[in-house]
Amino acid sequence: MPAYNFKSQFASAVVSGRKQQTIRAKRKTPPKAGQTAHLFTGMRTRNCRRLGTYLIRATHDIEITEGGVKIDDVDLYESQLNDFAQRDGFDCWEYMRDWFKRVHGLPFRGDLIRW
Repeated sequence: MPAYNFKSQFASAVVSGRKQQTIRAKRKTPPKAGQTAHLFTGMRTRNCRRLGTYLIRATHDIEITEGGVKIDDVDLYESQLNDFAQRDGFDCWEYMRDWFKRVHGLPFRGDLIRW
């Protein structure tokens, strides 16, 4: 029963259903398809708010680099990068890449979790 906290910038996209996936650093106990994910914003603060509870449909290994995205060791085509970034709550691939570079550093390796 994993719980995920989202920055406030992504909360409305989660609630509206525009964001139906998240990318996270690897955990000691990895998420699995079929588990229920509990999504929040503001966890561990008095402003904590539940965004929803969803069934995890799939999980994949993901790597984000300056040049693109690999899902389960398969490169996304350049033409797919903007659509992928938008499904993750970003306006475009460049914003997503720059955000991951600033927040996590590149290359980033983790889990892609889809609900």
